[in-house]
Amino acid sequence: MENENSFSSYNNIKRLSDEEIVSLWEQYLNDHDNKELRDKLIVQYIYLTRYVVGRVKVALPPTFTFEDISSYGIEGLIDAVEKYTPRNGARFETYALVRIRGNIIDKIRSQDFLPRSVRRKIRDVKEAQEQLKKQFGRPATNSEVAELLGMETDKVDQILADDTTITSIYDKKGSGEDSLEIIDTIKDSTHKAPHEEYEEKNIKGQLEAALKRLPERERMIMVLYYHENMTFKEIGETVNISESRVCQIHAQAIMKLKNLLSENRSVRMQQSIV
Repeated sequence: MENENSFSSYNNIKRLSDEEIVSLWEQYLNDHDNKELRDKLIVQYIYLTRYVVGRVKVALPPTFTFEDISSYGIEGLIDAVEKYTPRNGARFETYALVRIRGNIIDKIRSQDFLPRSVRRKIRDVKEAQEQLKKQFGRPATNSEVAELLGMETDKVDQILADDTTITSIYDKKGSGEDSLEIIDTIKDSTHKAPHEEYEEKNIKGQLEAALKRLPERERMIMVLYYHENMTFKEIGETVNISESRVCQIHAQAIMKLKNLLSENRSVRMQQSIV
């Protein structure tokens, strides 16, 4: 599958239902040689790549284009689809995020994007740092390094910045198993996380189910008010009742929805405890 699954056409992708995706996985897991099934799965999960690319790109210099990072992410997604096996109830989304992110990071780290002359200056600065550290018995300041090399302190600052731009975002914060790489603490405000998208979808599903349990008139008023953006006065004229009556029915519907959703939460809590 080529990288024609560009993010620009993401909104045109027809999202399958949960049941259809489960069926698609069952077919593909029984026939891994079927590239058509594989490609359908890749299209359904392309949003995972968008999420990871959005987070990684904000921490990278302009040297790396959005298209480059996207292609690395899609490679990771393809690899995830091809190697995924549902063991111990592991969700594909969790597995895929690791693969996508890992492939992007590996590709970035494998590229030496700095010119040879810059690499040489970085080496000179680091050798000077080591020399001064042995002399002073402590890490040298950038101004001390600059004096030794006969250059401006700002120049040393820039050389060291060039060296740490990429590597620093993968440095660990903290120690032990709970430590995080710095990139994990960078929030992408342009995209929702997969778990946020899942929660939003779950909430919408609960709301739709609750709406179906309302009396027909209450359900119709809720749809006209929230979906069609009609005012209470316009709704009253449409269904031939007073504006105050529409307001009253709307309030009743809201109260019933709250009770239904609260009831649903209680049932789920009981199930989780059991």
